[in-house]
Amino acid sequence: MKKWRLSQHSPLASRLCLMLLVWLAVLAVACAETSGIPDDPGKDDPPGKDDPPGKDDPPGKDDPPPDDPQDPKTAEDWARALIAQTVSTQSAFEAIAYGSGFPVITNDQNVIFVHWYEGGQWSVAGDFNGWSPQPMRQVGDVWVAEVPLAEVQSQGIAYKFVSGSDYVADPWALYYGYDAYGQISYVTKPPPPCLMRWNMFTSPQNLKTRAIHAWVPAGNGPFAVLYAHDGQNLFSPQAMGGGWKLRENLADIEADFIVVAIDNSEDRMSEYTHVNDTIDGFEVVAKGDAYADFVEMTVRPFVESKFNTSEVAGLMGSSLGGLISLYIAHKYPNRYRAALALSPTTAWGNFGQNNPTMQALYEAAGHRSTVLYLDSGGSPGDGCKSDPDEAAKDEAFRDNYCFTRAFVDAMQATGYTFGTDLFHWHEPGALHNEAAWAARVSRPLSLFMGLK
Repeated sequence: MKKWRLSQHSPLASRLCLMLLVWLAVLAVACAETSGIPDDPGKDDPPGKDDPPGKDDPPGKDDPPPDDPQDPKTAEDWARALIAQTVSTQSAFEAIAYGSGFPVITNDQNVIFVHWYEGGQWSVAGDFNGWSPQPMRQVGDVWVAEVPLAEVQSQGIAYKFVSGSDYVADPWALYYGYDAYGQISYVTKPPPPCLMRWNMFTSPQNLKTRAIHAWVPAGNGPFAVLYAHDGQNLFSPQAMGGGWKLRENLADIEADFIVVAIDNSEDRMSEYTHVNDTIDGFEVVAKGDAYADFVEMTVRPFVESKFNTSEVAGLMGSSLGGLISLYIAHKYPNRYRAALALSPTTAWGNFGQNNPTMQALYEAAGHRSTVLYLDSGGSPGDGCKSDPDEAAKDEAFRDNYCFTRAFVDAMQATGYTFGTDLFHWHEPGALHNEAAWAARVSRPLSLFMGLK
């Protein structure tokens, strides 16, 4: 490659040097003016991207250590600094969310409500004011209001933010639930069982940010913990196909364990697969190893720092979520008591390539201590065959019946025992969707609850 050089005594060189110095000075001023402007919520760069939760200690284990003695230390400090506009919105929201959570309870027993939303004018309404909107004031890109905690506790702890005729739940509230009008937020912990949430959970494994949720039963523990994938579909009645109705199913069996629901990301297919495969001419590049590390090394330590947990942990998912549940249990043997896979895509690896399937991995590993539950709907159809098109047929028309049945039979041959550490359920004709999984998820949930 040709390199251009100018003599240091050249007049042109002198002019270029002078122009460069001026340009650098302008750039320095511009950077100084913009360096304190936070990204909008929901963009690719999550809050705390320079010190992601889980990198060294689990997020929320302690408030982020200050760089200076004058830096905020508590949630109230961060809220006051945000109101004073001495910290960025992103850094304040990260510190509060992974500390004591929103809304903020002050030392003077007040509640600071903070809504991060740039559009419209906002109020807060709840049990404490008879659901009559109380105006909030705008500070930068947030809206804030402060209310005595005693007033809230005496009247009720539910609240929403209001703009015009729109009542919306606080998307950052630590405690939330659902009523006849959709999602609702709580100032303090509601009666159990309750739902908790942590937004924009970052990953040192370089995966996309996501929310994680926890369904927490009554009691003080120690609790077994079930880690479930596709978290958006588990609790919300507005989820795809009505969701898994997990709140109702857990209540029906009087569950005494915690369920941690990990939202998927736009990279779901990559994150939930252990090897590359090709679907309809498109190659999916697997990120299952990174996702397994994320669950084991980031999410699990965070959850165990928040709750009194036992040594019993499990994994659960459907379709590719079932596949990655089996893979995490395979990658971390003896760390998970059970892997519960509903309609798992166990043919993955053989759709368009010839890579190891989950069955091949488990056969090679031999009998291990993790209890395996697999199920499917569908039926054998015209018969389970071994031709190259079988993987796609099984996924599209049989709810993965054939490959699931083959996996279960192979595990029995490997040394697993039906009814002891191997369980299989066939729901004839059931479809590959949330309604079908909701209808039978009580089976694996009950199985997990019975494990010690």
